[in-house]
Amino acid sequence: MNTLEFTLVVALGSFLAGMLGSLTGLGGGVVIVPLLTLVFGVDIRYAIGASLVSVIATSSGAAAAYLREGYSNMRVGMFLEIATTVGAVCGAFLAGYLHTSIIAIVFGVVLLYSAYASTHTLADPPADMAPDRIATILRLDGSYPTSDGLKSYHVRRVPLGFGLMYVAGVLSGLLGIGSGAVKVLAMDQAMKIPFKVSTTTSNFMIGVTAAASAGIYLRRGYIDPGLAMPVMLGVLAGALVGAKILPGAKVRTLRIVFGVVIAALAIEMIFQGVRGKL
Repeated sequence: MNTLEFTLVVALGSFLAGMLGSLTGLGGGVVIVPLLTLVFGVDIRYAIGASLVSVIATSSGAAAAYLREGYSNMRVGMFLEIATTVGAVCGAFLAGYLHTSIIAIVFGVVLLYSAYASTHTLADPPADMAPDRIATILRLDGSYPTSDGLKSYHVRRVPLGFGLMYVAGVLSGLLGIGSGAVKVLAMDQAMKIPFKVSTTTSNFMIGVTAAASAGIYLRRGYIDPGLAMPVMLGVLAGALVGAKILPGAKVRTLRIVFGVVIAALAIEMIFQGVRGKL
């Protein structure tokens, strides 16, 4: 495979990854890193570097579309970004001291758990539950458009969500996945934010989280422009298409796609990591 063919194939794979990432709030990196390492044999640290660049592009493209549609909760995103940014810097420093096989295994375990949790939804909070005091003070509650008009929702368990967001940031810096998987789960299941609001707010947040750790990867020489460019362009195009599809998509379908795809990738990443092939 020559350079042109490699670039085109990577761009096509990145397009599909970006579309999936946009629909589920993952940011595309959750597919990009396994694609580059398992299919094309790219060193996992360079794959993570390219993924972080693509995550920034995804956030820029999809977040603008979601904001116009009225799905993203800006206040929630800006507040939780404090925790994820600090975590991302910590994760990026940690990545330089871990063996690539360990990173691959951690990657797989995180995705495997995310796949399980995303398809096992928790019960909705009772309608008469008292509003969360911290959410009320910070005015985090909001509404989002549905076929029946705007639907209001309350944000719950803010401290738990904030703590999970730090973990999400560490995983972003360590694995280059934008931490969208953990962010969506934290907002959807821990903070009881509707799934579509969770995915769109995650898309808004992941760019800042990725930028915080991408600088460290760039300084260490793990971002190759020849690899990052087709990945970034492909993911950006896919993210824009995904943003157009999301308003009419069914939440249950999104959860199933999310769970099946990342479960398959998780098993393969763990297998290769245990074998020491990454």
